[in-house]
Formats: sequence, C-alpha cells, structure tokens
Amino acid sequence: MAQTTQASDLLKTIMNVKDLMEHDQNDPLRSFRKLFHLPKGVIYLDGNSLGPAPLKVFQEMETVLRQEWAEDLIRSWNSANWWGLTDRLGGMVAQLIGADANEVVVCDTTSVNLHKVLHAALSLNPGRNKVIAEADCFPSDLYVIEGVKSLRQDIEILLEGRDADCITDLLDNRVGAVLINHVDYRNGHIRDMVSLTRAVHDVGGIVIWDLSHSAGVLPVQLKNCEVDFAVGCTYKYLNGGPGAPAYLYAASKHHSECNQPLIGWFGHVRPFNFERSFEPATGIRRFVCGTQPILSLRALQAGLEIYQDTNLNQIRKKSMALTQLFISLLESECASWNLEIHSPLEASQRGSQVSVRHPQAYAVMQALIARGVIGDFRAPDLMRFGFAPLYIRYQDVQEAVEHLKQILENEEWNQETFLQKATVT
Repeated sequence: MAQTTQASDLLKTIMNVKDLMEHDQNDPLRSFRKLFHLPKGVIYLDGNSLGPAPLKVFQEMETVLRQEWAEDLIRSWNSANWWGLTDRLGGMVAQLIGADANEVVVCDTTSVNLHKVLHAALSLNPGRNKVIAEADCFPSDLYVIEGVKSLRQDIEILLEGRDADCITDLLDNRVGAVLINHVDYRNGHIRDMVSLTRAVHDVGGIVIWDLSHSAGVLPVQLKNCEVDFAVGCTYKYLNGGPGAPAYLYAASKHHSECNQPLIGWFGHVRPFNFERSFEPATGIRRFVCGTQPILSLRALQAGLEIYQDTNLNQIRKKSMALTQLFISLLESECASWNLEIHSPLEASQRGSQVSVRHPQAYAVMQALIARGVIGDFRAPDLMRFGFAPLYIRYQDVQEAVEHLKQILENEEWNQETFLQKATVT
C-alpha cells in the first residue's frame, strides 16, 4: 500500500505540472535513457515484448566478432572466458531476482529451461503426479507441460480457471509441481509470491515461478520467498536482444537432489575429460546442456550491465507512476470510445504494463505504430502498452495518449492496411 500511495502522490504532482518535460528533467532515472538506442520519432511502449538495443551492444558485438572470434578464434574460450559466460551472466541476473549468484545460470530458452525444472521438481517428489498451472498463462508454458506429460503418462494436469477458480483449491498431497506466472502476460496482474509459495509448500509441493514479465521492473525476492525454481526470458525488460538466452534459478538446497533430463557436455563435471558416461556438475551448472550461443550471450551482457547501477525500488516507483498516468489520461481523454482497461486499477497489483480492450484493437494498434507509438496486440481484442522506466518518459505517456485519441476520434484505424493482420502481432 505504501508504494501505491507514493505512485498516487507522484501522479498528482505530474498532473499538476503543465510541462511534463520539467518532471522528466527531475527523474532520478533519467540518465539511463541515453544508454539505449531509441529511434527518432518513436515512443517505444513494447519493452514488455522486446527491449530496445543498449548502445553498448554495438561495441560488444564489434569486439566479439572482430577480435575474439576473428582474431583470437578458439582461444577465446579461455582468453575471453567464453566458458564462464553462463555463470557470470547468471550472477548478474541473480541480483535482480533476489537470489545468490550460484543459484542462477543463463542458458538455452525459457521453454527449454522450464522443461528442465519441471522434470527436476517432479524428481524431488516421486509418487506425486499432479502438475498445476494457470489456464491463462503464456501458452508456451502449457505446451511444455504437455511435453512433460508425453514422457510421463501418469501426469495429471490441472489448471486454474478450468478445473478450479484458484490454484489453492487444487492443492492436495498428490501435487508434485506448481507453475505460476509472476506477472500475467495479458493483463499485467501480479501474483502473490509469498502466499502462493507457502501454500504449495504446505502440501509438500514444489513451486516454479515464471519471471518473464517481472524481472527488471519489479523487486523479486526468490530466496526470501523460499522459491524452489524459476525461469525467465531476457529479451523483454532486460534488453538482451531478440531470442536472447533465458535464465534458470534453482534453490541451492535442491542442487544435489534433483535430476533434469536434458544433460549435455556443458553440464558435465569434467567436460574436457571427454568421459563416456555423464556425471553432473555440482551446483547450478548441472542445468546447462550443450554448447551455448556465445554471440547472443555477449549481446545480453550489454543489457544486464545497465542494471548493475540501478535501484529496483526506484524503478518500481516510476513504473507505477507511468502506468497510473497512462490510465488516468485514458479515462480523461478517451472516455468517448469503446476502451476498457484490462489491467488492475490498483497500482500495487499491476506490473509495468497496461492492457486495453477495444473491438478493433489490432487495427488501432497498427495505426498507432504507423504514427511511431509502438505497442503490441494480443488476440482477440487486447492492446498492450509496456512502460520500461529506464527509458520511458512521462511526456511519452502524454503524447501516446494524444495519438490514440486522434486515431479513435478520426477513425484513422479503419483502413485496409491496418485491418490486414500480419504474421507477428
């Protein structure tokens, strides 16, 4: 509630200042904006889907391509410590999610990592066959659970929103693993990590959190919440680039007890002995599989380095103020059109995005993008607007709403070029 009050007080200040540029000038996070490449004339409100390029990434890629790969060749596995990138970047992510450095590794993709930790969780709970998730979670998470079931026919999948109204109604002594998205990708609603983790543990279950829409914009405390496993992507708020490697968290207490099926030589305790049988590495490295994508890891490094000097509480405070300002301006400037706020109105329950329903959401978003205001669309009728506090300004919010108002007022969206859906929405 304290954070919500802070956001409301800040909002009152913003709404009473005619020149939002002055407020941006006093923003304690304002210096971070210059660390990103932001195209001229673009208001980028899609950092919850793909973050912009950090300026340092161009230098990093120049170095890794022209020097480390081109000149130093295979020697760079040692001289540039390519081998340690998964662990080093894992330690940087750990600072953002309330974990110890030896509990996080950057590797593979979110889906692949989820496959690993689901198996690992179930290996800790032999004899339990129930896997619980949310019916409205990101579909890929459900696909992974189906994949696990294809290998273990005894698995019973139960979904909140289909088999019961709430995850806690599905908990009993047959629960092996529970997968929960910290922030809902559609509406931005934040789940209570403390209470849900405790509820799962009370029945002996293992809990897995998907942090894809929270890491980097919300303070996350995995250790304090006694979370067992977590996964997340790095190409959204962490600005790692398209398809950037994901991360995996495993509580240190589980390292020696759990098993994961995607074993490979990068996860071997002695990889360069080239032994014919597999012996897992100690600690978090046992969750790494094969050779990792060094170029992508180096690109991600540029994004993560930005966060080493940030304060997540400041980021969260600004995030709430930006989203609250957006909602308030929508209500005051766009009340005449068929817009419905689909995100929580209470700032403390909302991640760093606002989702808005409209019957022509896709076309309206395309019209916005044509004007340089970039958000995205999710079927059937959602426009999503992400507010990354490190580079979004208060004046950007006001200008975005003004563009939206004009598009609705003039029915600018009602053009064939905006109505025709592209492959990627």
